[in-house]
Amino acid sequence: MFKKYLLLSFSVFLVVFSVAAQDITVCSWNLKDFGQTKTDTQLAFIAKTVKNYDVIAVQEVVAGPGGPQAVARLNDALNRTGAKWDYRISHGTSSDRYSKERYAFFWKTSRTSLVGEPWLEKKYNLQLNREPFLARFKLGKKQFTVVSFHAIPKAKQPETEIKYLQYLPAEYPADALVFCGDFNLPESHSVFNPLKKAGYPAAFNNQKTSLRQKCINGDCLASEYDNFFYQQLKLNCIYAGVVHFYTSFPDFKEARKVSDHLPVYMKFSLNE
Repeated sequence: MFKKYLLLSFSVFLVVFSVAAQDITVCSWNLKDFGQTKTDTQLAFIAKTVKNYDVIAVQEVVAGPGGPQAVARLNDALNRTGAKWDYRISHGTSSDRYSKERYAFFWKTSRTSLVGEPWLEKKYNLQLNREPFLARFKLGKKQFTVVSFHAIPKAKQPETEIKYLQYLPAEYPADALVFCGDFNLPESHSVFNPLKKAGYPAAFNNQKTSLRQKCINGDCLASEYDNFFYQQLKLNCIYAGVVHFYTSFPDFKEARKVSDHLPVYMKFSLNE
């Protein structure tokens, strides 16, 4: 009887482990001027906040030397959370020196691995101020591709460049694409309609993700800027959420020094 119980328990464990092994969670976070000004305490807080995700896409990494240094420091902080992490950082985007930035990817090596090397999308680099950074990852025997993007500010009409994202699925027809990042527009904007009609729904609807300058009657969120758009034919979105990290700070100004955006995440599996 005891042996049967052990076998049953082990079988249940294998089923649960197998199911867990076939899904993955991607986090996207605009980390606001991510460079040498980030303190070790802030980096440790960021690592603690995202340590349970499998892939992390970071936008707004400083283009100068402080950006890569901060990325390496964050990777060290992640490695101190109990799992092994690796990372890649992009070259500076093609924009002018005032808006040039980098992107970064981090991933938990026990959950996924990089396929080839990440790249900045070059076909539309003249149309996109900060061209997306793409990386392919393994999920079991399957692959998915994360497209990390930081649009120009809303005052500069980000729809004029977001419209080019609809052409990327045709550029990578074999890839299971996941668009993520700070779009500086809500998903309800008509510029996303072609992407949605092509089978890329948004993970969030009516979800604010950027922080106000200060909370107003307990309301600390400003705009619906950060999101995921995923290829529904190849990906099954299990759930998506945001992290209200600022509630960990007694001083809202100190929270904004970490970032003026919430981290957003999406757990998904790949369809057959």
